[in-house]
Amino acid sequence: MRKSEVLAAESVSCLNKALCHLKDIWEEIGIPEEQRLQRTNVVKNHIKNLLEMMVKEEESLKKRIVSSIQICRTEMEKLCLELQHPVFQEEEGISMLQQEKNIRTQVEALAKERARRMQQLKDLLEQDQDLCDILCSMPYGIAPDSVPSPEQLENFHQHINNQSTEKAKRYAEFMDLKKQITLHMEELDHIPETSFEKDVVCEDEDSFCLSRDNITALKLLLCQLDERKVENQAKCETHREKIQQLWDRLQVPQEERSVFNEHMVMSKKRNLEALQAEVQRLEELKLLNIRNVTDAIRSEIAVFWEKCFFSVDQRQAFAPYFSEDFTEELLVRHDAEIQRLKQHYEDHKELFDGVHQWEESWKLFQELEKKATDPTRFTNRGGNLLKEEKQRSDLHKNLPKLEKKLKAQIDAWESEQSREFLVNGQKFLQYVEEQWELHRIEKEREKQERHLKKSKQTEEDMLYGTAVRTPTKRRLLGTPTPNKSRKLFNSTSSMSSATSNSTMRSAYGGTICRSPVPRPPLSANKCPAPRTPGSGKPPHPRLQGCNKENEAQLKGTPVSGVLLTPASPQRNLSMASVASTYSEFVRDLVNTESVQSSETCPRPLTPRSSTAS
Repeated sequence: MRKSEVLAAESVSCLNKALCHLKDIWEEIGIPEEQRLQRTNVVKNHIKNLLEMMVKEEESLKKRIVSSIQICRTEMEKLCLELQHPVFQEEEGISMLQQEKNIRTQVEALAKERARRMQQLKDLLEQDQDLCDILCSMPYGIAPDSVPSPEQLENFHQHINNQSTEKAKRYAEFMDLKKQITLHMEELDHIPETSFEKDVVCEDEDSFCLSRDNITALKLLLCQLDERKVENQAKCETHREKIQQLWDRLQVPQEERSVFNEHMVMSKKRNLEALQAEVQRLEELKLLNIRNVTDAIRSEIAVFWEKCFFSVDQRQAFAPYFSEDFTEELLVRHDAEIQRLKQHYEDHKELFDGVHQWEESWKLFQELEKKATDPTRFTNRGGNLLKEEKQRSDLHKNLPKLEKKLKAQIDAWESEQSREFLVNGQKFLQYVEEQWELHRIEKEREKQERHLKKSKQTEEDMLYGTAVRTPTKRRLLGTPTPNKSRKLFNSTSSMSSATSNSTMRSAYGGTICRSPVPRPPLSANKCPAPRTPGSGKPPHPRLQGCNKENEAQLKGTPVSGVLLTPASPQRNLSMASVASTYSEFVRDLVNTESVQSSETCPRPLTPRSSTAS
């Protein structure tokens, strides 16, 4: 049995007891039956009214619960629709109170979720509005009164992050542009005039609108200021060059120039004004010194004529250069001419530099060619000979490459200018060919001179004997000194043998000869004969006519250990005319040997070496 039923039974029991107790009281009092009925009816009506009232209250509670369930259910459906949640599934078999409680709890949760989303949306909208005000961009496309979905909130949040990044980027760009603009204005002594310039320079950075149009306007303003700055710098540089020229032409002292040093470096507005004033002052001074200035300009013109390889005709074409009537008009024409020459040189500087490079390389190549024919270059130390040979080889390879490159540049220049490129009034390539041809002719001439000199020397050697050339280097170990050799030879001058003279070219290019080496006779006290090169045999019949050139030396003082140059074809032409006297020469030597050998035994002689260390 339920507790509620037990309580109901107890209530009925209590009612019965109360009625019985009332009946007893009424009997003791002696209340008549009619009054008892009335009183009992009053009790019944009171209890009935009380119960009816209680029932009504409970019925009202039931109605409220049912109404609450209906309202919560409606609210829940609405929230689920707004929050895009699935509809809440109610439990079955539960009481009305439990049902109402479950629905109400779900409604409260959905209401909190809705409030949270709406608060996030509100915050994001405020941030978006601030960013839109700074960046001058359109607001994010979302309704402020609708409940956003989680995806919408995430996208909105990402949009805010992108806008914040763009704001930081534009702010950094704005600060950089503002810094440059401020510096340019300071250098130009420019005061902000327009409202935009004042907003940029004077107002707070955080209040500046960072729209794309404003950033573009800032870049445009910076470009304008930069152009003005470049223009001022160009004007200042032009004035500086003009001032420097006028200083040089007017020979202004250095003390006066140093006062103007600040304006020769800075390019602000005040510097430009100072430079303009100085140019005007120097121009006025120039008119008072026309002759000196004109002479200075003529010196510059002559320099540029050389740089541009002007021919005599081209130089004479400028007749004012030779005029002696120094007037302002003459000075103006000279100024125009020097400007034209400078522009002409700058327009074709690369080509002129290439021609200058070729000329320098050609001069160096000719110098190295001359050094290559100098015999004294072998005595140089420090590796200079190897360096010169390597440099000459590089020039020999690089000159044709440079000529080929210049030819391509000249062809392009001539096709562009529709005229010939002249160097000193002559086509450059023709000038190069002439230089190579002159070089070849010079080499041929030197070669012929060497042949003629060699032929002449050969004839002189055959007629008068070969001149002795003493080596300049130190002798080998074991080689006697010239004084000792001379003493030994004087003591044994009577001893000689007929030997053939062998000839060769020394390591230093000098021609030396070997004289007959003395040999003692075998009958001279059986003294050991010195073993010297080439001794011990009589001259071969075919060699008897080959030593006529030594006849003059044999009559004088012979020199031992010397080499001869091999006989050339020119030398053989005069051999026949003197061959018959050699046999007489040998016979005289033999007779002299016979006389001297009986008197003394010769001391061995050490032959002189024919080479030098």
